[in-house]
Amino acid sequence: MPNVRTHLTRRGILAAGGALGLGAALAACGDDDGKSADAGSGTAAGKSGPWSFKDDRGTTAKADKVPANIVAFVGVAAALYDYGIQAKGVFGPTKTKAGKADVQAGDMDVSKVTVLGNEWGQFNIEKYAALAPDLLVSTMFDGAGTLWYVPDESKKKILAVGAPSVGISVYDRQLTEPLQRMLALAKSLGADTSAAKVTEAKKRFEAAAARLRAAAKAKPGIKVMAGSASQDLFYVSGSNLSVDLEYFKALGVNFVEPPEKAKAKGGGWYESLSWENVDKYDADIIMMDNRSSAIQPADITEGTWKKLPAVKAGQVIARNPEPILSYDKCVPLLEELAKAIETAKKVS
Repeated sequence: MPNVRTHLTRRGILAAGGALGLGAALAACGDDDGKSADAGSGTAAGKSGPWSFKDDRGTTAKADKVPANIVAFVGVAAALYDYGIQAKGVFGPTKTKAGKADVQAGDMDVSKVTVLGNEWGQFNIEKYAALAPDLLVSTMFDGAGTLWYVPDESKKKILAVGAPSVGISVYDRQLTEPLQRMLALAKSLGADTSAAKVTEAKKRFEAAAARLRAAAKAKPGIKVMAGSASQDLFYVSGSNLSVDLEYFKALGVNFVEPPEKAKAKGGGWYESLSWENVDKYDADIIMMDNRSSAIQPADITEGTWKKLPAVKAGQVIARNPEPILSYDKCVPLLEELAKAIETAKKVS
């Protein structure tokens, strides 16, 4: 897996269960209303007033007015959409080959946004400039402040367009933190974070977290493996570094944990296995990467996969290693894992 400071290949993005197949490559290289700008939260002074937001790089983005022409990584745009903020342009996996909305687009109407690039390395600077952007937003999967899916080779030209940029970190922290940060960003951009839709989603998230904690406590022996499939390799993610897995582990979920030495080639995120060795770890439940960059369980033809006890028992569920960071979209992640553990049979 190449270092993010060089170039991530298509296969590199696949990376596995860790926040990513993606994250892997990258690593190789309180109050959620956000009332205090000093604490890194956003504050809005009305549509015509000055705007600022201190991001997770410690950089404060500023503008004379609240940004309206927002360009964002598709998953960020999907999260902002859930809070009533519509992005004008997006980059990253937005449409499938069939032209439908990618899983990372959430509930957005992808026909209403300008897609600057649908794949890794694609970012149309001319289209970007034509949107007259006043804010660029993405997530960050490393500690160096690298904006996800902003091509390193054209980063200077993109930033030279002049729009301030914001990075929300999803590196080596639990899911609740970036959820709070995204909500704070949405509030700074004019979202009503006290609206019933938002507060109810947060309550459902908290209830789902309690359910998952209870399920894990009731069945501590159930082992869960986070995986991702490519044509040649099967990736097993460790819980460290990935926002969702770190949080699930904190709630008590018992994960398969590849040793650090085995994860070294994956930058500390995951271990790569040949399909002949896909049975290296015992697991009762397998969470499989559902992004379009990964081969989906129904399309895996390897006989060794089909012989896995969890697969034979039908105990395979979907996982998005790049969660859409809104409470509404994260509720199902907790509920589906909780249900899987509640109903799982010990097969390993």
